[in-house]
This record gives sequence, C-alpha cells and structure tokens, in this order.
Amino acid sequence: MTNFVAIDLETATSVRSSICQIGITEVINGVPQMPKSWLIRPDGNNYDCMNIAIHGITPEVTENAPSFSQVWKEVLPYLQNKIVVAHNTSFDMYALRDALDKYGIEYPTFDYFCSLRIARYIIKGCYSHSLDVVLDYLHINFGVHHKADADSLGCALLLLECLKREESSIEDLETKYNFHRGIFAPNKFIPQLSTKKPNKSTCRDFIKGIEVDPTKFDEGNYFFNKVVCFTGKCEYGTRNDLLRKVAEIGGIPTDSVTNDTDVLVVGQQDYRRVGEEGMSGKQKKAMNILANGKEIEILSETEFISRL
Repeated sequence: MTNFVAIDLETATSVRSSICQIGITEVINGVPQMPKSWLIRPDGNNYDCMNIAIHGITPEVTENAPSFSQVWKEVLPYLQNKIVVAHNTSFDMYALRDALDKYGIEYPTFDYFCSLRIARYIIKGCYSHSLDVVLDYLHINFGVHHKADADSLGCALLLLECLKREESSIEDLETKYNFHRGIFAPNKFIPQLSTKKPNKSTCRDFIKGIEVDPTKFDEGNYFFNKVVCFTGKCEYGTRNDLLRKVAEIGGIPTDSVTNDTDVLVVGQQDYRRVGEEGMSGKQKKAMNILANGKEIEILSETEFISRL
C-alpha cells in the first residue's frame, strides 16, 4: 500500500530558515488525509515584500504565532521514520535543514522524494511542472496555490497520479529514472540527486567573463547542470545578474533557445516588440520545441527565484 507524507514550507524572506508556515498531508493506503497547517512567527517577524506577494502571509498574521521550535514538536511525529515528499525539495528540504540548524534542533530521520523532479519524468506535454500549472494540466483541484496546507495536498495528489500512471511504487521509480532518494538523519543531510553523470559543458561564449567557483556548485539545486535562458525584462535583477546566479550553483546559462535548453525563464515582455501574441521569439521557439515532444520547461521569473 502507498504511504507517505507530503510537506510544503513557506518562508518570510529570502533566508531559507525564515519558515512562516508548514503544511502536511498524510497519505495512508493511497488515500490523502485532511491537510494540516501551522503558522510560525519567523525570527524578528520580518518579511520581504516578494514573499508576501507570493503567499499573502504578513507580519500581522504571524505576530502571535508560535516559534519554529514550538511548532516543530507537533510536526516531527508526522515525518519521523516516514517517506516524505515535497514539490521542489531543493527549496523545502534545504529550508527545513537551515531552520533546524538555526535553532540547534537535531535532524529527524526520514527519506524524501521530489514530486517536481518525478513529475518531469512522467507528465509529458506540460510547459511547466510548477505545482499549480501541472495540476491544472491534469485537471486536479487542490485549493489555493502557495497556501502550505493546499500545496501539501497538491503535492500528494500529483505523486499519486504519477504512481498511477507508472503502475509502480516510489521506490521503483529510483531505478527506472536513475535517481536516488534524499535522506535526513541525525548529523546527515543528503539531497535527492540524479545518478546520471553530467554531460553538458558549463561554458557559453557570452558568459566567459563570469568567474565561478566549482567547489561551491550545489548538486541539489534544481538548476544544477541545466541549460537556462531568459527572455523579457527581469524584475529581480538584471538578466546577467540572474544568469550569474545560474552559473554560481552549477547551472549552464545561455542567451539562446535551442534543443539543448532545459529551462526558459520569461520576464516582463515589451508588447511593442512581441506583438499581440505577447510572446518573444525565444518563447515561441520554446513552445515549438515542446510541441515537437522535446523537453523544455517555461517558468516565470518568480518561479525561477523560488527554485534557486
């Protein structure tokens, strides 16, 4: 029988330890249970405007909420010695790790999987595997996106759909798609990673001037070894600033869309240039690549930032 726990975390600032909400959905014998959520007062009750815009949680909402340490005592029994799933573990599991480190709390023991990465293997034809987009593509209703309880339910429903399509267990997917599970244990944190060896160059002509330190590459990051391109005006930095971030974590920034491109990030478009369709040449090319059955993911700038 399929048993696992789906988790979702929301944060107050760009600091990953600033968790302000945790959502949990248990799946028992293949049946999702009622989602649960906890509001948390982050350190100093400080929030970034961008984070508020994403999830709608404000300092007023968490002013009298308990601390992470207090909430963790309630959350731990749902996770301990379980199979845990999150949609984009390169954010949620790192945020959990950083919060545990910040408050000096011993790591729990559980194995975990990323529904985002798994969905990319199994759900074909979807332009993005962000939770709201892929669930809408599958006609699965899960509630309001970026509410931790709803997102944990959505994560659970997505993984169940993937398992149904594969007629397989979570464990069997590791072998079929060549990845290994992530692990939390006392004094141990191992991200979910592909076991395939990288086969792409980490250099493109137009970014040869960017110097990066390979020892700081993050194999657990969603964009590691992915070819990433941008189009449109970027709101959270210049295009080169964001391409530098891709290079610094071990991704492969590029300035053109080809069959090798893994991700196209779409910023604000100038409609005087893109016309009534509202799509740049890069975006049209990406849609054509997708229509021809090749893998490419199209993200908004906010989605890109949330996965860094």
